[in-house]
Amino acid sequence: MRRALKKKEGKQAIGKSRGGRTTKIHAGIDALGNPLRILLTEGQAHDVTKAEEMLDGYHPEMVIADKAYDADHFITAIHNAGAVPVIPPKSNRKERRDYDAHWYKDRNLVERFFNRIKQFRRIATRYEKLDRNYEAMLQIVCVLIWLA
Repeated sequence: MRRALKKKEGKQAIGKSRGGRTTKIHAGIDALGNPLRILLTEGQAHDVTKAEEMLDGYHPEMVIADKAYDADHFITAIHNAGAVPVIPPKSNRKERRDYDAHWYKDRNLVERFFNRIKQFRRIATRYEKLDRNYEAMLQIVCVLIWLA
């Protein structure tokens, strides 16, 4: 009976990686560094798995991301959304793509966002067991960032 109750609790979005048990936070940030969308995956999931879901419902002028998002299907999805991809090509890419290195410098807004949310101990240490609870705490932190 205990086992049945545990399955009903919900997803945890905790995965195993080399560093131990982890959760990845995928964040969509606007031009001012404010969060627009937050998604969670297990730590071993690749970054690009949630990339197209991050674009749903938005019509950006440009999408700035790191090399992990350099996949042909995602680049096509960005073009279909009417945006310009600012994603450096991976070193193992056969066909080299151009990207605007000047605009890529603005990716530091995402890094600064992650540094801000890590100031909240509950987010940095993942006290919550279920992903819905952890995501709720992330949403509260995002609201505080918008208000600051």
